[in-house]
Amino acid sequence: MRIVGGQYGGRRLVMPKDARVRPTADRVREAWMSILGDALTDARVLDLFAGSGALGLEALSRGAESATFVELNPPSLHALEQNIAALGVADAVTVHRADAVRFAERLPPGAFDVVLADPPYTADHAARLVAHFRRHPFGRILSVEHRSDLELDGDSTRRYGDTAITFCHAP
Repeated sequence: MRIVGGQYGGRRLVMPKDARVRPTADRVREAWMSILGDALTDARVLDLFAGSGALGLEALSRGAESATFVELNPPSLHALEQNIAALGVADAVTVHRADAVRFAERLPPGAFDVVLADPPYTADHAARLVAHFRRHPFGRILSVEHRSDLELDGDSTRRYGDTAITFCHAP
């Protein structure tokens, strides 16, 4: 896996040594970041279920001001820390070892500009995040990766094979 575009484009990322981790494909990440486009410029980004940090690091590469990563899995945290060090972006990031949904549920309205989430497909985390965002928008934009057969209460959804990304905008 690598950073697809921006300042760090082409740089390789370390992946967690955990069979449960399902990284976002490069082509999906490229499309995702292109859709967000200018919203990433100088943005405060939150990367929930961060894994290797590929989404938040991609956002930094494309002009985000800062990235906050939330991850609970130790192998993923280790890979994330290695990727932050390799890119030299420690001064622009914060890492929280925490449950991503609970972390989001405690955020005040408008805490972040752009929220990226890639929860496990095997649980209802995507639906819970969207439902909470609809009641308490903790960012300007929430974008969630999920199974393409799952319908979420978003403003728009893009499908890429068995993967989909749903976007929600704060009122």
